[in-house]
Amino acid sequence: MDTLPSVYWAYNTGDGTILTSPVLSRDGSQVAFMKENASGHGVLVLLKWAASTTETVGSPRILSPDSPFYYPTCVAPCITTIALDVPSGPVADTNSSVFYDYSNDAAYVGDDAGYLHKFSPVFNGVPAEVTAGGWPVLVNPTTPTALTSPVYDSGSGNVFVADKGGYVYRVNSTTPTPVTQSALLDHSTAEDGGPGMVEGPIVDSSAGLIYVFATSDGSGGCTGGADCSVVYVTSTSFSGGAVPLRAIVGASTVAGTAPSPLYIGTFDTAYENSVGPPTGNLYVCGNTGGNPILYQVGIKAGVLGTVSAGAVLSTSISASASASGTPCSPVTDVLNPNISGGATEWIFASAQASGASSRCGGSGCIFNFKVTPWQPSTAYAIGQEVLDSNLHIQAVGAGGTSGAITPGWSTTAGGPTTDGTVKWVDQGVESAVTPAAWAASFSYSAGALILDSNGNIELCIYAFGTSGSSVPAWNPDPGSVTVDNSVVGWENLGAIATAALAAAGGTSGIIVDNTVAPGTLAGASQIYFSTLGSQACGSSGTGGCAVQASQPVLQ
Repeated sequence: MDTLPSVYWAYNTGDGTILTSPVLSRDGSQVAFMKENASGHGVLVLLKWAASTTETVGSPRILSPDSPFYYPTCVAPCITTIALDVPSGPVADTNSSVFYDYSNDAAYVGDDAGYLHKFSPVFNGVPAEVTAGGWPVLVNPTTPTALTSPVYDSGSGNVFVADKGGYVYRVNSTTPTPVTQSALLDHSTAEDGGPGMVEGPIVDSSAGLIYVFATSDGSGGCTGGADCSVVYVTSTSFSGGAVPLRAIVGASTVAGTAPSPLYIGTFDTAYENSVGPPTGNLYVCGNTGGNPILYQVGIKAGVLGTVSAGAVLSTSISASASASGTPCSPVTDVLNPNISGGATEWIFASAQASGASSRCGGSGCIFNFKVTPWQPSTAYAIGQEVLDSNLHIQAVGAGGTSGAITPGWSTTAGGPTTDGTVKWVDQGVESAVTPAAWAASFSYSAGALILDSNGNIELCIYAFGTSGSSVPAWNPDPGSVTVDNSVVGWENLGAIATAALAAAGGTSGIIVDNTVAPGTLAGASQIYFSTLGSQACGSSGTGGCAVQASQPVLQ
């Protein structure tokens, strides 16, 4: 966090606030984003950048906008702006990012008055908003509310967008009317002034499916009569008033108490690489009425299946959290095939307060979790780890080749599983909690967990006295036992399967860098995010930080 990331260029684009995410042109030489100007009106900003060694966050270069007519030929750095305008006049945009269609040089964005806007050209001509043929389109004339970020689907040619009121809409990108509106899917705004849907859906163009993330379903069907947090899936050709199939991902709140928002989830590589109707897993950080919990939603042939609750990211509701719980973040997945010790898949997510790991310092925190799936007929080496079907981490104690079918996994920490010629050791349910380090002359009980000096979790399997006065020589292999002071026995359960890093206020969405071998490229195989609260940003000052951290250990 001290020297990387560094400032490549920095511009002051005038009075106002940038509240949503930018998008790049195909070659990365231009940027598009929405800004709220000093009058609170939404403005599309297009920017051509040039690298600089003198600009800083504290001393950015001031850019004055050119007319859109001159933008295609302006010399970088330069900008142009186009204000959102609807029949009633200028309009705000506080929630919708720009979605860019790279094939057609078109962009879409929603506004707070419920209008969906289209721009074309964007990067490859004189930029302009489309104001004919039904554009901009008011997606819900009866009860308009602020729109989320839209998503263009190249498979169907439609744009999908959700709103704060809890509906999802299908809009044809050529002929925007009539608009197709779903049933009411998120009840949090109507019931308790809650956040509604805060992000657009995930669109799987190849499968013709959209996944919608709803904070509160209005059912009262979860614990204590609370509504439920849900993920819906439906066809990209859904009919008007359709109620999609759903999976419950934790409890929301009892009507009258505003829940935390539910952000979008991520698919694992099994889903991404499946052939035909998609099969794999969706990970989402749910339980919007309490502390955030990671959920694994099984998907088989495009149908939602078993939902498994995983790690709890926050230990307690704090004063900086909402009355109902601690907000989470979007979830990001990456499979890195070049990690030392074997291919590893992680998901990344953050809690905005009271992170469960001791490494969070009681504040917001970002976590990674291993979700590497078990594979049949595969060579495994000592120390490799997978996430089993019970959401337990299994570590290889004896290398070999796995069997042709999924084994009957141990469900007890320290328990063994034989799989072909592989011997696995159960590390237990994947957790955000970091066990305490070994302590000298301490009275441990059987079942206690500690983190040894090699980064491995050790299980106390017997204790007939106190630990020694000096750190024992830990046996490095999973399943092996270390004797401590002749009276305490520790079983190695493998390397800790999660890492954590304090992040004040939680994080933005997480961006993944390369997945190359160590030493291939300086600074590679990293993640990037910004903190939502203020903290010390290395030597560059205090405030919201842009952070680069390693994928494996979040350092």
